[in-house]
Amino acid sequence: MKIAAAGLGLTVLVTALAWLVWGEGAIFASGIFGLLATLVQTAAVLIVRPVWKASFDRFAVRWLAGIGLRLLGVAAIVLAVLVGPDQFPPLPTAFAYLGVLIPLLFTETRFLGDARNA
Repeated sequence: MKIAAAGLGLTVLVTALAWLVWGEGAIFASGIFGLLATLVQTAAVLIVRPVWKASFDRFAVRWLAGIGLRLLGVAAIVLAVLVGPDQFPPLPTAFAYLGVLIPLLFTETRFLGDARNA
């Protein structure tokens, strides 16, 4: 699936940037949360795709489920930073999640509209 490949590429890029800015301690957190953002966004697209051209009621329910998944990712950042601040420093962790998720969000309609991505 193209969205997963794009997310993996962004994860590598964001992790490399985090390593350059924050050092070796940022690699683990950036990799984990970049992958989490990729999984979350891929799942959100897969949830919405079947109702992309359906009635608004059906679409809205699944769209809200995708929003819920993304918010769970934000909650995971908070939990990881609170439980393991040495493994998950706040800035690299949040940077990785948002640095992968936001570009994928901007291209979401392209992934939804292109049936070849399935």
